[in-house]
Amino acid sequence: MRYSVQPSPPGSAAPAPSAPESPPGAAQRSGGGFRPELQGLRAVAVVLVAAYHIWLGRVSGGVDVFLLLTGFLITGSLLRTMERRGRIDFTAFWSRLVKRLFPAAAAALGGILVASFLFLPSTAWREAISGVVASALYVENWHLALNSVDYLAQNSAAGPVQHFWSLSVQGQFYVVWPVLITVVAALARAAGQPLRRAVAAALTLVFAASLAYSVAVTAADQPWAYFDTGARLWELAMGGLLALALPHLRLPRLLRIVLGWAGLAALVACGLLLQVSTLFPGYIALWPTLAAAAVIVAGSTGSPVAADRLLNLRPVHYIGDHAYALYLWHWPVLVCYLEVTDRTQPSLTGGCLVLALSMALAVATRWITEDGVDALTRTRTGSAWSLAVGAAFIVPVLAAAGVWSGHISHEQREQEIAAQSADYPGAAVLGSPAADVVEGEGAPVYPDPANAAEDIPASYADDCNQGTRESEVITCAYGPRDYDRTIALVGASHAAHWLPALREIAEDKKWRIVNIIKGSCLFTGAEQLRGGEVYHSCAGWNAGVMPELAELRPDAVFTTATRTNLDAQAGPVGETVAEGYVQRWRELDGMGIDVIAVRDTPRLSFAAPDCLAEKRRQECVGRRSPSMARTSPLEGLEGVPGNVVFLDFTDKLCRGDRCPAVIGNVLVYWDRGHITATYMRTLAPTLRNRIEAATDL
Repeated sequence: MRYSVQPSPPGSAAPAPSAPESPPGAAQRSGGGFRPELQGLRAVAVVLVAAYHIWLGRVSGGVDVFLLLTGFLITGSLLRTMERRGRIDFTAFWSRLVKRLFPAAAAALGGILVASFLFLPSTAWREAISGVVASALYVENWHLALNSVDYLAQNSAAGPVQHFWSLSVQGQFYVVWPVLITVVAALARAAGQPLRRAVAAALTLVFAASLAYSVAVTAADQPWAYFDTGARLWELAMGGLLALALPHLRLPRLLRIVLGWAGLAALVACGLLLQVSTLFPGYIALWPTLAAAAVIVAGSTGSPVAADRLLNLRPVHYIGDHAYALYLWHWPVLVCYLEVTDRTQPSLTGGCLVLALSMALAVATRWITEDGVDALTRTRTGSAWSLAVGAAFIVPVLAAAGVWSGHISHEQREQEIAAQSADYPGAAVLGSPAADVVEGEGAPVYPDPANAAEDIPASYADDCNQGTRESEVITCAYGPRDYDRTIALVGASHAAHWLPALREIAEDKKWRIVNIIKGSCLFTGAEQLRGGEVYHSCAGWNAGVMPELAELRPDAVFTTATRTNLDAQAGPVGETVAEGYVQRWRELDGMGIDVIAVRDTPRLSFAAPDCLAEKRRQECVGRRSPSMARTSPLEGLEGVPGNVVFLDFTDKLCRGDRCPAVIGNVLVYWDRGHITATYMRTLAPTLRNRIEAATDL
């Protein structure tokens, strides 16, 4: 995949999207009065979202406008219902939302499934399916939050449903808010307090607590905070407070005119002046929310020179009418366009095509799922019928996703059986006369590129590797119970990918392999960087590893001796002996622990599974030289203690300067630099021979 504009913050280097929407048709009333400028504000926000994504590769801050609008409109609606009826009919409220929102969302999600199959490589299918399911269940924000801190997912390309994260936040809000208003109303009645005063107090508490949490979690872990409902709730509460305050505001017309234009200008400029995807939410998200609040406070002035004159134009309202559907479609259309054209950003003409197609799909979606459904169900009312309409759209999407996922799993099981044959020698073919088997066409590649990301060491599935956030030392043991020797596997993910080969050896040699791994964290006491910033949790983890090893007293530590790198933000590009490695080895020597230090493996400039999903295997060959030194930096390395032996397996990964993505019909890399578990297992005999030749283990 070539596209790089992603609706998710770092972990990946690209921006994250925003999302509309309060229920269609509700966007024109608050405080009981008709507010036509709100439809114009929605139009401006969705155009900014789409335009920034398509042409600028940035995030506009439009998500914050939509969250504010949702809180503004829903709070006002619920309060009027409570004042009029004395209670909120939860079933009626939720069923109306289901009928309004599910059909259009289901149409888009169904279209995304079809488009993923037609236009995206097979390596993107599983993530597209899981994203569709998470989106249909309104938990996509949590799905992305978990991935945002998943080291293995940090290089993932943008998925076609990632823009559904904010719709998920709003879906969760729709569940919580009527319950909150009901509880507050009951407490207000019991205390003899006015309803609106009690609600204002409650929303102020929610606003303050959520904003404080948002500031704290954004500073500590911004990628997680971006998708965290708790870190976004203050924006919805702010909209609710605005709905309560607006009837009491009496501003001069001139001031309202100034507020309207100032709010619009600030909203347009937000995404240009701020890198929203790496800074939000936190207090900085007050920029777009206050800008939108200014437009709402300005209201309809009736002045020919006011901002609301622009917002109330018929074409602007037409876009506002289709804002929900336009948002649903613009991102998957963009992702597919970039994939088909092999581009990272559209041209001006290409972007216009993306926007035009998205608008056409939005118009068709609204005509079918809103106008059409309303016409067919006009004589049928009631909550049960509304829920049935929503289910009629969303259930087939979930069923289709389940069937497709099951088919992929079935094919994967069949491939696993086939891979046991002699057609998959992997590393064993290197050094043999069968040169064509190395890079030439042979049996189907195993693991299939679509499933490559699952062919990883068992320690990941066992939750035995520490992630990038925490510093606690986690240990897990593998191997026979009646072991004779203990080998500690220590370091970052490039140490972790040797576990499958070590486990192959462990059973026969009666070794216990103790896994001590932290993502992106080298086994050294020197300061390390991640994403260009000091990696504090890595330092904490390293401080805890040495006492762990002192207590464990393994016969040897297996770790990396060099570091290959193509990411300038992570350190020097090329191959180096990381600062502090030799010192760490000396410390182990003082503890009487031997060290097996293996030269790091080469890294590719492309994701091997993506390449193989789109090209012939002969075209998916990387070069050794960008990430690896021509001469090993271990040669002539000074100060190395006598407890260290060096091993180099570059000859089992490259032939000269060519490092194929497939060797012996086995996929070597499951991404750009991590070795698949299957290929590592084919390396086990060579690893065993070289360890036995260099040590007495």
